[in-house]
Amino acid sequence: MAPQGETRRRVLRTAAELFQRQGYHGTGINQVLAESGAPKGSLYFHFPQGKEQLASESVALSGQAVGGALATAAAAAPDGRDGIAAIGDHFARSLLESDFRKGCPVATVALETAAESETIRSACDAAYGEWRRGIEAALLGWGVPAERAGTLSALVLSSVQGAIMLARVQRDVSVIHEVTRQLGDVIQGACGARPSS
Repeated sequence: MAPQGETRRRVLRTAAELFQRQGYHGTGINQVLAESGAPKGSLYFHFPQGKEQLASESVALSGQAVGGALATAAAAAPDGRDGIAAIGDHFARSLLESDFRKGCPVATVALETAAESETIRSACDAAYGEWRRGIEAALLGWGVPAERAGTLSALVLSSVQGAIMLARVQRDVSVIHEVTRQLGDVIQGACGARPSS
């Protein structure tokens, strides 16, 4: 028998995976329990507010994981052009590895629920806020002036999110690479470097 903490983590990881792939409304509690191997009574024991709590905690878990991966990719890059490309590569790789079944773990849930659940909307907002702060810190590290870093972090995040959506629908990650290349030029321009041709 698994310890209670492990059962909770397993349910949460399974839910995060299913919500990312199928969305909030396409994922049922019975499926989460079946795929996680958790006993039926465990869901409301660990998540007393039910599916809404499970979704908000899943978004937070996924958001932290992606935020960490993006921070690692950005930190390893010598400049903004390479850093933004590395962020795009992360999402493109995730799409390809899932055969385009898994999009952004936050957007998939946010698009369905932001208007109907304040709890889930707030979790999505927190995840995006963490990503944006990470991007802003990377931009500052690459030499973007502080007065432009906040605005450019929003541009990067929203552009990459849109590119992920297009890539998933088109089943082609080239749009992610094109968008991040263009963003790299913008970032280099903000640092005073000449954009690439």
